[in-house]
This record gives sequence, structure tokens and C-alpha cells, in this order.
Amino acid sequence: MSIDIIPAIDLRAGQVVRLAQGDYARQTTYANDPLALAETYAADGARWLHLVDLDGAKAGGLANLAVIEAIARTGLSVQAGGGVRGIGDVHRLFDAGVRRVVLGSVAIREPVRVAGWLERHGGERFTIALDTRWVDDRWTLPSAGWTQPETRTLDDLAPWYAAHGARHLLCTDIDRDGMLAGFNLALYRHLAVIAPTLAVQASGGVRSVDDILAAKAAGAHGVILGRGLLEGRFTLREALALQGPFVQAGEATGC
Repeated sequence: MSIDIIPAIDLRAGQVVRLAQGDYARQTTYANDPLALAETYAADGARWLHLVDLDGAKAGGLANLAVIEAIARTGLSVQAGGGVRGIGDVHRLFDAGVRRVVLGSVAIREPVRVAGWLERHGGERFTIALDTRWVDDRWTLPSAGWTQPETRTLDDLAPWYAAHGARHLLCTDIDRDGMLAGFNLALYRHLAVIAPTLAVQASGGVRSVDDILAAKAAGAHGVILGRGLLEGRFTLREALALQGPFVQAGEATGC
């Protein structure tokens, strides 16, 4: 099985930032020019880029759409989300050149509506983001930039989306996000059991290329690289050397 290496840029007020465990009060700012960073990643060989509109994720709306559109023009295949609340937001991102729209809060709160989008546009045009936190012996799914509790769980929705046309699932262990603690491998093994047809992107805690190999062994089809890459704990070229044959959007992704 190949694994896709996907560097991430989290946007807040047009800057490149990272939040510790999703806490908006614990922000580190890394750069003022996300377009320049994206171009650097492209020059290093990246094919995909993961963009998160943190302003939109918390409040709704596409607050950083102009930046997302500029980055999509670089030739990178962009998956982007944060703040998508309706089909109009989906179309605006498609029109901006985004290859896959990431659906988080709306996917948790309104799965039936999202299933209609999957049917209309196809599973390859979306990444379902079920970012999760272990609370009371279950994988909970907080929404709105991880600030609002919800009743549905990962075990409810991951198999449901697999049965309703989803192809790509992004799953972050929130408590590991930005903490450089390594991936929660048990989480990805669990997903491989409950939703084996989904191409899972592992996110939250990567600190070395060894973590990427471990995520692949645990069943992940892709990895999102954030703080560890931004802080130079490994290079993008080192990570990309682990990537197998690239799968273009619209082709099957799997073992």
C-alpha cells in the first residue's frame, strides 16, 4: 500500500499558524506568507496540500478564501476546509480550484445532507474530517473548530459515511494535535476495522519519518504533516521519499 504525504498549512488571519490541541488561545505563528510556504512545498516535490481555514472553522464561512484560491493556482492539488456550512461554500471552493473539499462540522451535524453532496459530486471530491477526542470511553466528535460537543461518535459516523459514498476520511486525535507526541496508532487500527473501505489520512502528533512509517503500518493511506515539518524536525523531501506511487484524484485509493 502506498501512502500520500500531505503537508498542511493552517490559516488564521491570513497567517500560517498552529494551535496546540485545537486551542485557539494556544497559537504559534510560523509565517506571514502562506503562498510562499506553499510554493516551497511544491518546489520540494509535494503534490497535495492540506489547507485549514481556522477562522472559518470556528465561526463559519470562508474567511481565508482569497489565500486558498491563490495557493490552488500554484499547481498543487489542494484539499481545503474550515467553515464549510452549505453547498454554496462547497461550490466556492471548487470554483477557487480546490480539488477536494474537507467537511468537518457539517459532516458531523448533518450527515444526510452531506451524503447528498457525495452522491451529486462523487466521493473523490470530498474529504470527511472526523476529528476526535477520547471522552468517557468513546471517540467523541467536537465541532466548530473543536469547540462544541456533539452527540454522534466516530464509531457512528465513520462506517455510515463508508456506506454512503465517502472515499477519504481525515481523522485527528485532537489531544495529540500540535503536541509532537506521535500518531495514535490504535485509533487508525480501529478505523481500519470499522471502516475498511475508507482511505484514512492520519493527523495529529507526527514528529519524525518513523511516525509516518508507523501510521502506514497501522493502515493509514495518507499523513498530514504540520508542526513537525514547520519546525524542521524532518524535511518534506525526507517524508516524500516514503511515498509510494501517487494516486490522482478520481482514481481508486487503497491497498
